[in-house]
This record gives sequence, structure tokens and C-alpha cells, in this order.
Amino acid sequence: MLLQDLLDQPQVSWMKPGAKDGDIVLSSRIRLARNLADIPFPGRAEAGQLQQTADQIHQSVSALAASDRHEYLFIPLEQLTPLDRLILVEKHITSPNHVQESKGRALLVRDDSMVSIMVNEEDHLRVQCMMPGANLSEAFALADRVDDVLEAEHDYAYSERLGYLTSCPTNIGTGLRASAMLHLPVLVLTKQIQRVVNAATQLGLAVRGIYGEGTEAVGNIFQISNQLTLGYSEAEIIENLTSVVQQVVDQERAARSALMAESRSLLADRIWRAYGILRFARSISGQEALAMLSEVRLGIDLKIIENLPAEIFNELLVATRPNFLQKRSGGENDPAARDRYRAELIREKLSAFEIKQP
Repeated sequence: MLLQDLLDQPQVSWMKPGAKDGDIVLSSRIRLARNLADIPFPGRAEAGQLQQTADQIHQSVSALAASDRHEYLFIPLEQLTPLDRLILVEKHITSPNHVQESKGRALLVRDDSMVSIMVNEEDHLRVQCMMPGANLSEAFALADRVDDVLEAEHDYAYSERLGYLTSCPTNIGTGLRASAMLHLPVLVLTKQIQRVVNAATQLGLAVRGIYGEGTEAVGNIFQISNQLTLGYSEAEIIENLTSVVQQVVDQERAARSALMAESRSLLADRIWRAYGILRFARSISGQEALAMLSEVRLGIDLKIIENLPAEIFNELLVATRPNFLQKRSGGENDPAARDRYRAELIREKLSAFEIKQP
């Protein structure tokens, strides 16, 4: 895998169509927080100690590759431009927090982008595995195998009483954060989403926006994740989240069925208006683009719009983001010019498909 391909291609593995409940659950993610036993945690480490951690993890590339017959690319963040680092955030390969400071920080990415390992984020290691659809158990199994390889190579900070030691107390124990990214346009449209959020919060889960903590739910996309890891086993955390995600999926499906039965013509009008904006607009903001893409994806899932593949929604989730657009347009940073280029890109993508008109 070449670094340029990683940066230039909008498609990544978690976008693949056909996964379980993939019309609503866009992706499942597992993240394991780990620290090395003999080096201060990143928040207290000096520059040389951060680099020591990165160097040690770099030596694990061959062991990782041998374990699953995939190639792993080690990327020191200092070798990336600020724009390139933000593109990797937009593709969910790394986190906003990880790219804020580049010195002594690195990223390990598997050739299919399904595995990424953040070095010196909040913890020495953040092992992340993302899969399309509702696949938390499979994502955890992969993350667990990667973690086993790393633990065989390095001594982790671990307490027999507390479990894995982490920078943030909420991660102590299993160090596991599981999350699912869901597209919930009808629960939002029918104003049921706040009830869902409140119920999830009461069950000890967090509901956040498209890029996780501190972000808003644009494009009707929400991330649901566990908040606590201490006192729970990995199986309990995943089972609990899987159960809640399935309930939310069922509620979204029920809301879609009811809306189709009661207001099909009004819903179709709303969806086709969104398609018309995307197909013919000459300028469109990132937020409006995501809102309209959400409507069109709903139309595809409900078969109101035919002959348009659902994966185009996932691809444009990345391709229309400001940093990816800026790189693709040759570094154009003027917001008005970027909005024009975004509209042009969407028109070009949609024009490739012959859409059956109602």
C-alpha cells in the first residue's frame, strides 16, 4: 500500500456495501487503549520518550504482517502535511486528537485500512478496527488478534486488580471502546431521536456525531459507544452495545415503514428535491451536502430512487469533506471556491448513473 493511495482514494474498507444491516449501520469500530509499562504515558512523556515509543512500535511491523499476511504501513505524522493528517481523520483512520501534534507520533495502517494503530495519541497505543455494517463481534476478534501480536512484542502497563492502565480513568480495565456509526434520518425527521439518545445514555452509552467525541451529528449520522470499561468484560461490553444498536435499527426501520405507509408521496417529494439539488447545484456547503446526501441515501434504501448504488453515499461522505476536497482541488482553500468544487464533484458522480424517474 502506498501512502499516496491512502490519501487520494475516498473509499476505505468500512464503506463496502452488503454488510449486515448496512442500510442503517454504516460501520462498526473497536478501539483498544494500551500503554507500555516502562515509558511515561503520552501526557507526561518528554519528546525523546514519545519517539522511543514510536520506534519500539515500528519494530512490530514485520510481526503484524506475518500474523495476518497483510502489509502494514508505518507513517510518522511529521512526514505528513497538516492537510494530509486531517484527511486521515475524515476517513476515520485516525482521530482529531491524534493529529493535533505530530512530533513523536505515528500511525500504523493495514493495507486494507481495516486496522489502524495510533501511536502516542492519548495512550501509547490505540488499536482500531473498523468493519462495514453491524459487525462488532468480528471487529473485536480482529482487534484482539492484533493486540495479541503487539502484547507478545511489548510489556503493557497492566494491574491485576484494575486491568489495562490508561491515561483516562474511563478506559481503565479492558481499555475497550466499541462503537457503531448509524444513519438515522427518519428518527430525526419524526423527532424521535432525542428519546433514543436519552434511552442510550441511561444505559451507560454515549451518542455522538460523525467524528466521535465533541462533534455534531451532521447528515443524520450518529455514533453510539460504551462509556465505561472498568468492571465489565469485553464480551459484556460488546453484547450490551450490540443489543442497543439492534434496538435502534429496529426503531429506524419501524419509523421508515410508518412514514412510507402514511406519507409516501410527501417523502418521495422531499427525497427527489434533495436529489435535484445535488444533481444540479453549482455551489453547496459541506453541511448542506451531507443533509441532501442523507435524504438521497434514504431514497435509495426505500427504493424510491433506483439505479443509484448505496455506496456512492459512503464515498461522498469522504469525498465532499473540506480537507479531502482541498487536496483534490490542488490546495484551493477559499470556502466559496471549495463549495463550487464540491457541487461539481457531486454532479459528476451522479451523472454517471441513469436514474429512473418516478
